[in-house]
Amino acid sequence: MDIFEQGKRIMRKDGNMKQWTGGYPTEEIIKKDIENGNSYVCLDEEQNIVGTFAFIQGNDPTYVQIHDGEWIDDIRPYGVIHRLASTENSKGIASACLQWCYRQIPNLRADTHRDNHILQYILKKHGFQYCGIIYLLNGDERLAFQKL
Repeated sequence: MDIFEQGKRIMRKDGNMKQWTGGYPTEEIIKKDIENGNSYVCLDEEQNIVGTFAFIQGNDPTYVQIHDGEWIDDIRPYGVIHRLASTENSKGIASACLQWCYRQIPNLRADTHRDNHILQYILKKHGFQYCGIIYLLNGDERLAFQKL
């Protein structure tokens, strides 16, 4: 959970004040990721955990409808990256995560808050294309990306 707190601090320093508020992600959500086999960690050379993310292969209910755009491929199976966070002092965690996920299934989707300019930049740098807007189950808007 400390890594998620560090991730929040990174976002706040970059001006992203609205994402991951209200206690999100909760310990309950993270435990569910672990129980479902969808929680992963990134280790440094000394085997310290420096990053974490959820990677889920299969349909995401929030991706069924996309607004103001369309998915590049809406037929083939895909993997989804959620809750990506790293320690404040680590570098390259998002890149390592995206590369690892792409090796698992070469059709990836991700979404992020409009104010998360860091992740938008990283996604585009790694070949993700902006596809449109999706809405989370609570109604919050997210920018949706896909890489084939």
